Amino acid sequence: MVDGHDPVQARDDGTRDLYDVTTWEVRSPLDGIAVTLYRVLQATAQLILVLTSLAILWLLLSSTDLTRVTNPIVGGFTLLSILPALALVVFVWRTDVTSAEPPSLLAATFALGTLFAGFAALVNSYLSDVFGLVPVVGTVWFFYLVVGPVEETVKWLAVRIYAYRSSRFDAVIDGAVYGAVAGLGFASIENALYITDAVSTPVIGNILGAGGGVTPARAIAGPGHVIYSAFAGYYLGLAKFNRDRAGPIVIKGLLIAALIHATYNTLTFVPSIAAAVLGVPTFVTLLAFVVLYDGFFGYFLYRKLARYRATYRAFYDDRDDPTPATERTEFED
Repeated sequence: MVDGHDPVQARDDGTRDLYDVTTWEVRSPLDGIAVTLYRVLQATAQLILVLTSLAILWLLLSSTDLTRVTNPIVGGFTLLSILPALALVVFVWRTDVTSAEPPSLLAATFALGTLFAGFAALVNSYLSDVFGLVPVVGTVWFFYLVVGPVEETVKWLAVRIYAYRSSRFDAVIDGAVYGAVAGLGFASIENALYITDAVSTPVIGNILGAGGGVTPARAIAGPGHVIYSAFAGYYLGLAKFNRDRAGPIVIKGLLIAALIHATYNTLTFVPSIAAAVLGVPTFVTLLAFVVLYDGFFGYFLYRKLARYRATYRAFYDDRDDPTPATERTEFED
């Protein structure tokens, strides 16, 4: 290998035909068959993933109280619970100084974030009992080895299998936008599960009491999902434009998101202790904790996005084309 190239490529001056020697493109019927088969296998894998997710969602609908979200009051509480997360998504979206993301891709990413949440719910519910066999530290291991990695990976997948492959995903910062939207989708279904589970009987008094009681707690939990997956999404965007280092870049983003997520879950006992010591409602200390924790990591996310914006503006002015076309090969996915 010479400077990252095959020895023949390193000496090539462009005068020789190196097809099937060190380069390749579609020329023969067999080449065309290979391309078609690749695309079919890729589409099939994605279809299987989506169908499996739909099956898991159906299982959740049949084994939980999630169907009660259709109740106008319960549905209203669910919508209220995602408003802070939605506001954060809008903020991240507005930091994108490149071309506006198409509503169809944003909607699809939100839907996939909601759909893939079923995977995390299934894995978490199954493994929680296993880790629960180990007192105290088992719960911490569960957060770091299961909850953080699994939930951040399914949100990452919500971006990776569709929006990422679009030519409209044409800037690193787009990854943060789609990651945030995937986090919103995940938070929406998670909040719906918590709220509908709290409403154990379809009585108006219970709906207002239990549903209204859990809604504020879920509202302050939602923005965390957006922040974590925005980090992972940003690094996915970075990976798209750094193909030679894409794997490690993606892993770095997922590690950051999973560690922040797991640490948040691990520290959620702190507000309860603080409330007991200070003699104030637990919600007050929980709110303070979430504001400080999410605010701390949200600031680092903001700095990352702001640095991209500043660098972008340093390279482009109003006379420049702000959306240079992204070159894609036939097998880029």
